[in-house]
Order: sequence, then structure tokens, then C-alpha cells
Amino acid sequence: MTDQLDIARPEKARILAVAGARPNFMKVAPLLREFARRELPFDLVHTGQHYDNAMSDGFFRDLGIPEPDVNLGVGSGSHAAQTAEVLARLEPILVERRPNALVCVGDVNSTLAAALAAVKLHIPVAHVEAGLRSGDRSMPEEINRLMTDAISHWLFTTEPAGNENLAREGVPPQRVHFVGNVMIDTLRANLERARGSDVLERLELTAGEYAVLTLHRPSNVDDPARLRQTFEVLEAIHREVPVVFPVHPRTATSIERLLGGRHPAIQTVPPQGYLDFLRLMADARFVLTDSGGVQEESTALGVVCLTLRENTERPVTVTTGSNTIVGSDPETIRLEVRKILDGEGKRGRVPELWDGNAAARIADVLCRDLGHVSE
Repeated sequence: MTDQLDIARPEKARILAVAGARPNFMKVAPLLREFARRELPFDLVHTGQHYDNAMSDGFFRDLGIPEPDVNLGVGSGSHAAQTAEVLARLEPILVERRPNALVCVGDVNSTLAAALAAVKLHIPVAHVEAGLRSGDRSMPEEINRLMTDAISHWLFTTEPAGNENLAREGVPPQRVHFVGNVMIDTLRANLERARGSDVLERLELTAGEYAVLTLHRPSNVDDPARLRQTFEVLEAIHREVPVVFPVHPRTATSIERLLGGRHPAIQTVPPQGYLDFLRLMADARFVLTDSGGVQEESTALGVVCLTLRENTERPVTVTTGSNTIVGSDPETIRLEVRKILDGEGKRGRVPELWDGNAAARIADVLCRDLGHVSE
């Protein structure tokens, strides 16, 4: 691969799209719809990184994603094991199908592994959600982002900071495209359907009178002292406003292993499907999270978000949106929650190009560079 945009223009281009974890499904759904609309042939590979039904199959149903052409079934394992399994299992698929481009999304292990497998076979890679940086290389996702961007042919960014980061890293500007956020394409396309969910009734919640919590990052859930401290402050918040917590499988394991199975005294529920969780977020008083995607979704919804991390790779959610970084300090968390309950929560606005048309802009570039014209 070179820095020049002079890839071969086949008679009929074919895309291979890769998804493997919950955030990937939301990002790939609008791309697949746009490829189909333009009659751009594609194959979908599900790596199986998220293999739990609520984390995988349910999202395919909710989002109308077609059945994968291939499911690699890699399952759980260490970062090295997951990455290696995707590499080993995807390579023969790429050799057999020989796509003209591979599209990977986000920053999970499947993303990096797919990009590596493709570039070794001289298949150009398109990275959707490129350029995001937290500056924290202890995060596995940060390594995945850096390495995937370094070998990608097309880099599609969600916010201006992504372009700035890539320019500092020496990426040629002709490879970088500011297109907006495909996660928000999916949100906008499904918000009305989500409004019809009965999840609030099932969980006995009242719109605007509860908070939503997500928690799964190693920095929060792998340290027993930090996990215990976090739950203590959340339990105190729950006594003032109900905190509903869809428990990520990874976090459930940490609770059992590190806290002896003592479940926090908040409203814990199983992982929710996409439409149910979108309804929960949209009608929440506020959101507490360590998820990058939830920071973006809450910003698009105009819901106040408190991020339980020391940094974010999505700075536009703070500078423009409704997100505030609160870290893990209990007093800071309590203070920010108090502001929200007193009607002083942060107001934000929707960032530039988060308008539901990011997938169309990506397809425009790929069709142009691959020489694809709809029949």
C-alpha cells in the first residue's frame, strides 16, 4: 500500500465489511444500507467477538442488519488471543473472496485484526471512526485505533479533532475524510421506533426521573477497590434518583470475582437491546458511563452525560456536546450529580455533520475511488 489514491478500479467493486462487537453493529448498519441502495456488492463478516445473544443477535434484529455471510465465531479470550483468532480465521475468507476494499469500524480487537489481515494481502482498508485519541495508551482501544489508522487507506473521521490528530501523525490529507458519525446515523434512523419501546413500563421507570449507568472498562471494573468505591457513590445517588444499570457481561464477571457477588444496591438489569437502551437513554435525567459510544449518543440526544473516566477520545462531546468528564473521584461525581438535580446540568448542541448522512458521505468516497456506478 502506498499513500497515493491510485488503487485499481475493478469492473465491479466488492466490499467486505467486518463487525464483531456491539458498537460495531450500530456503526456498520447504515453503511450496509447505503451500499445496498447504491448496488455496491458487499459481504458481511461477523467475527463473533461478542457472542452473547443480547450483545449480538439482538442488535442484528433491532437494526435490520442482514445475516452475516460469515461468522468467524472467535468468542472470548485475551486481547492477543482474540486478535490472533480473527487474523487466522479471516485470512482465508479474504483470499477466497478477494474484495476490492475492507471496511472496518471502531476500535475493538476485531477492527485491528481485520485491518492487519487485509493489508497483508494488499487489500486497501477503510477505517470508519478514524483519528480518535484519548492519549492513554494503557487503553487497549487506543492501541487498536493507532495501529488501524497507521495501515488504513481511507480514514473517515467523526469530528475535527480526528483530522487534527491524523495530521500530527503525518497521515497524508488526501486519505482523511471528515464525514460525521455513523453511530448517529443509526440513532436518528431508529429513534422513533425506540420511542415505541415499553422498557420504561417494564422496569417501572418514569421518563425524566431516573439515571442510566453503563460500566465496563478495565480501569473501572478490574480493580476491586475502585469498583467498590464507584458502587458506593452510585448507591448514594440511587437513594436520590433511581439508577438503572444494564450489566455488561464483563462487569458481571468482575462483580462475582472481585466483590464476592455482592450486587450494588441500584437497579440492575440484563443487557438491553438497541431499541430498549436507546429509549432508556433518550428519556433519562442523565447518564453515567465509561463508554465512548454512549458519550456520543447522549450528546446527540441532548441528555446530560457524566463520563466515569479521566479522559475521552471524543472531545467534541465535551467541547460542543452535553458530556462532562468526572473521573472516579466520589466527591466530583456527587457534585456534578447535585448540579443536574438542581437544574444546572450541562447544555450542549449536536456537533457538525452529526446529521444522519455520514454513511452516504463514506459511500460517496468509496464509490468514487473504486469506480463504482450504480446500475
